[in-house]
Amino acid sequence: MAKSTKVTKKKIVKVDALGRAYVQASFNNVIITLTNSTGQAISWSSAGKMGFRGSKKNTPYAAQIAAEDASKVAYDLGLRRVKVFVKGPGGGRESAIRTINSSGIEVTEIIDVTPLPHNGCRPPKRRRV
Repeated sequence: MAKSTKVTKKKIVKVDALGRAYVQASFNNVIITLTNSTGQAISWSSAGKMGFRGSKKNTPYAAQIAAEDASKVAYDLGLRRVKVFVKGPGGGRESAIRTINSSGIEVTEIIDVTPLPHNGCRPPKRRRV
């Protein structure tokens, strides 16, 4: 007997002119998510999604291509101004913000939300090479 497949309807996200851009730049990858003002994702992209592999994923060029891809989709849906929230120490932070701005979406604020420990966890023991 054949399995019956469920058809799920895609959730429609309301796109305003004002939204948020989240840039998560780790040492291994860059992930850009563009959301509306309530936090529902409009579009997203990453260096890995754009076809970069290995050490090329954390380059500023890979972040630029990923930000271009995400912002093009969001611009077509009606996003015009964003607040940018940047997280992480990666290399593609600035280039991703510049690319979002140059693609027609105006960057109004840049906020760094990188988590900093207040001497919380004990660090791992020192590496012996």
